[in-house]
Amino acid sequence: MAGLRVAVVANRKHSVKVEAGAPPDALAEYDAEETVQGIQEALRARGHEPFFLEADETFIDTVRETRPDICFNIAEGLRGDARESHIPAVLEMLAIPYTGSKVLTHAISLDKAMTKRIWRDVGLPTAPFQRFCRADAPLDARLSFPLFVKPSREGSGMGINARSIVHDEAELRAQVDWVIRTYRQPALVETYLPGREFTVGLVGNTRPPDAPRRSEFYDERGFHVFPVLEIDSQRGAVKGIYNTQAKSYALDDPLAPGYLCPADIPTGLEAELRRLAIAAFEALDGLDVGRVDFRMGADGAPYLVEINTLPGINPLVSDLVIVSRAGGVAYETLVNEILNLACERYGLRWNVGTLERSNV
Repeated sequence: MAGLRVAVVANRKHSVKVEAGAPPDALAEYDAEETVQGIQEALRARGHEPFFLEADETFIDTVRETRPDICFNIAEGLRGDARESHIPAVLEMLAIPYTGSKVLTHAISLDKAMTKRIWRDVGLPTAPFQRFCRADAPLDARLSFPLFVKPSREGSGMGINARSIVHDEAELRAQVDWVIRTYRQPALVETYLPGREFTVGLVGNTRPPDAPRRSEFYDERGFHVFPVLEIDSQRGAVKGIYNTQAKSYALDDPLAPGYLCPADIPTGLEAELRRLAIAAFEALDGLDVGRVDFRMGADGAPYLVEINTLPGINPLVSDLVIVSRAGGVAYETLVNEILNLACERYGLRWNVGTLERSNV
């Protein structure tokens, strides 16, 4: 049985040009060569024919020339307030299938304030917040110190440092001003959550009521949720925050934070985190794969912090791979389940060397 021609689409760190005045962590979200190679090896092991396409300005030409059966998309995008949506938008226009969430979902999930508005409106727990476009904007009277400040549209812990937790007006104004100037985007200010930090990874799609269950790997709703991972930021070189620097260390490096998976938590809290992760993913119409971050509040309850609808899949250090491995799911299986979910959505199937498209 012949496999699919799969284009692995990514922005590799060494190929991204950093603009003048960019922050020191500007390359944090982009992918290492080992990630691109790892995905291709996993796909090849299941009989597919993977090849790489750089997600730069040449992509619209190269993808039209190569015309893959499907794209395995991990592209972060190069610039703009919805950069993670650029590759999905091109692929939608060209009617080429791809893995992961659609254009609007990526655009919303990259914007932390917009994501929190949606979660709040559907009744999911997230800390009170305010979006600052100017450092001197009045502070919402419903917010009280301590507060946490970070860029509105960055991932991988970018823009988070020892000054992110602010305790008074002077610290707030200084940090908001720094975020706006350094990252050229609004700052998100939210109630500081002092408790334990967790992340929950999942693969799957909401199962229609009349559809058969995919397999025993997926639950009745259509998801496989991996074991809960606790991030112990009190360990390692960076104390109290999980930022780009903390994420840069190898798992076995004594300077790395603690990665505890499965987390040592009561079964009731585990069930609630799993439930909230699926609900947060569905609220944004996420597809195929995602990772949801939580922090416990002063009241002992879990709060949604942010979601990554384009989670890292580095075979050595990514949180999603850590939880997958802890759940007994090999890297090869993780990658190919993501591909299979996308193929199911598009009605793609392959047999005797011939790719067929259904009307699903």
